[in-house]
Parts: sequence; C-alpha cells; structure tokens
Amino acid sequence: MRDQIQQGNISAARPLNREDCKILGLASLGGALEFYDFIIFVFFTVVLGKLFFPPDIPDALRQIQTFSIFAAGYLARPLGGIAMAHFGDLLGRKKMFTLSILMMALPTLMIGLLPTYQQIGIWAPLCLLALRILQGAAIGGEVPGAWVFVAEHAPERHTGLACSIITSGLTLGILLGALIAMAINSLFSPAELEAWAWRVPFLIGGIFGLIAMYLRKWLHETPVFLELQAKKHLADELPLKKVLRDHRQSIVISMLGTCLLAVAIVVAILMTPAYLQKQFSVLPVDSLRANCYAIVALSMGCIVAGWASDKLGSGLTLLIGSVLLGGSSYAFYHTMSHDTGQLALLYPVMGFTVGIVGAVPLLMIKAFPAAIRFSGLSFSYNVAYAFAGGLTPVVLSLWIKSDVLAPSYYLLLLSTVGAGLGGYLLLNQRQHLSHSIR
Repeated sequence: MRDQIQQGNISAARPLNREDCKILGLASLGGALEFYDFIIFVFFTVVLGKLFFPPDIPDALRQIQTFSIFAAGYLARPLGGIAMAHFGDLLGRKKMFTLSILMMALPTLMIGLLPTYQQIGIWAPLCLLALRILQGAAIGGEVPGAWVFVAEHAPERHTGLACSIITSGLTLGILLGALIAMAINSLFSPAELEAWAWRVPFLIGGIFGLIAMYLRKWLHETPVFLELQAKKHLADELPLKKVLRDHRQSIVISMLGTCLLAVAIVVAILMTPAYLQKQFSVLPVDSLRANCYAIVALSMGCIVAGWASDKLGSGLTLLIGSVLLGGSSYAFYHTMSHDTGQLALLYPVMGFTVGIVGAVPLLMIKAFPAAIRFSGLSFSYNVAYAFAGGLTPVVLSLWIKSDVLAPSYYLLLLSTVGAGLGGYLLLNQRQHLSHSIR
C-alpha cells in the first residue's frame, strides 16, 4: 500500500513528458479546428442570409433568421454535451472525444456542399438548421471532453497548465476563423463570394476536422478512467442524477466560473469589433486587426492563468485575474470613447486579462469526483454557457441604447463575480488547510 502511495505521489509530481505534449498537441489542434468549424458561420451570416432565405423578404428579417440558425447551435450544446458526457463516464473519454470532432467535421463539410434556396427552396434553411444543431451538440461535448481528457492524462501539479493550453487552442480557433474570413473577403469579389467562394471556409474546416479526427486515433484512454473501470468504480447509476443530487455546490461554482468565461469572451472578443465600428466609427479593418491582436494576447493569458492556478491555486488566481480584467476593461472602453488612437495598445492588454478564463477549467475539474467528472463538468458548463452566452448579446444591445459604455460596466460587474468566486475558493482552501493541520 505504501509503495502504491509513493508511486502515485511520484506520478503526480513528475514533469510534463513527451507523451503529455503529444496529447496536448493533438487535443489542442482538434479543439482549435472544431471551434473554427463552429464559429466560421458567424463570419458569413450576411452571404448565408442572401443564399438560404427567400430573396423577397426584408433584409432585417433575413438576418434575424440567419442569426437564429446560428443561435440554434448554442441551444443544442447542453443536450449534446450531457449525452456525450453520460457515455464518456460509462464507456470511456476517448470514444466521446473522437465522436465530438466527427460530429463537427461532417456537418461543416456538408454546409459547404449544401444547395441554396434558389435550388431546393425551403429545404435549404431547414437543412442548414439541422446541420447547425449537430454542430452545437458536437461543441457541447468537445470542450468539457477535452478538459477532462487532458486533465486525467497530465500530472496533477500541471493540470491547470494542461487545461489552459486546451483553452488557448480553442481561442486560436476563433482567430483562425477571423483570419480565413478576412482572406476570403480580400481574395474574392462579392459576386464570386455569393456564387461559390463562401463554400471554401466550410470545406476547409470539414476536411481538416476529419484529419484531426484521424490523428486522435493515436491517443490512449485516460489512466483515471482505466483505473475506475478496472476497480469497477464507474458510476452505478445515471451519472447526471448523482451530480444533481450530491454535488449542487460544485455545480454552482462551476456555473459561476463558466459565466465568467462565456461573458468575458462574448463581450470583449466577439462583440467588441462591431461595437467599436458602430459606436466610435472605427474602421472595420482597424477593429478586426486589433481584435486579432487581442485574441493572440488572450491565448497567452490563458496559459499564464493556468500556470498560476497550479502554483497559487484557483482562488487566488481568479481573485487577482478578475481585478485585472475589471481594471483593463474599464480603461479600454472609457479611453475608446474619446481616443481610439490607443486601440492597438489597449485592446491586446484587455485581451490578455480576459485570459483569466484559462483558470476556470481547473476549478471545474477539481469540483467533481472522477466517476462523474465528465457529466458534472459538461452539465454545468453547457447550461451556464447557453444561458450566459445567449443572454449577454441581448442584454448588452439593450443596455447600449441608454449608455454607450455599457460593455465596460458589464465586464466590471462580471469581474466582481469572478473576484467573489476567487475569494470564496481561497477562503475554503485556507479553512481546509487549517482543519488538516489540526
């Protein structure tokens, strides 16, 4: 027994090795490509609206319908995530990890091959909706699955860093989508774009997604799941039922962390370029370029936050990071209101502090025991993300009508929640340490 304990301590204390790096590389690549597949839709909503809906309806209605199809992907996330997590806890992490990227790659490829409204009528938007729902279900399983998969492979003292590298890879998927969208719009005329070029980014995403799925076959099942399977410690009842009955506090903590992640990225990264163009007359090329810088900074910030979580703990990292996010976002939006010349400097600074979201996966991984970890994390993450990610654009759009600096206050409020969560975790950590000493 003592030898087993010593062996476990050595395993937890070991550095990241070559096998760990291969797992992180393949998981990050797949996650980036899958997030690209999910997000590329939003960059082509205008042309998709023209091609997949009747030409005689008002432009505003056409855009609402197109964005509704985009939003359907978010609504499908909880169902897909919960279903895949259920089987991930019972049948294995790797099987669901591979299934999620297949469920994303094939619909993305098929979107690129879809006939338009002119060719098949009402079936065009209905097919687009069905494929978008499949994409949403896939992304609902991919993100929690990736975090659980790498966390159960990595040594314990590097779990935060490993999960943050995955999160960083996901944000690079957004950057890849933005860059390819800019390239497609630069290389082809509006007529070419509507005729056929809009299909290119979806075909690229589908093909590379299938390649990433093939590469994932070289990954192995996690040691944690294999041990649970060998000792017959897998959940003996519906995993989600056990999560909802016995781990309500963990659900609340994980949902608050997810709200921090979702709102920070939606407001600071996805909505801000259009906000800058509309409210402060920033040229699209300037806002998009600065947005790319901010995404790169966000990716680096994620890794720093994950590393800090391993060294300082989730509580202190969230507390410090949330304060920095609140301060940088307040400075950014208030400066933009009178001096957009600081855009290229301040936007990446805010993007880096948004990287505090890289600390969120570790607190969720630690919140649930291994036998129900996938289900607990996936339920909390997907439900909270659907709520926070879906509600934020609506609330912010209404708020901006009465106060042009609404994004600043929204992120400041979010930072307060993050700091409060960090303080709570820090207090719990110190109380636990005090009881251990006694």
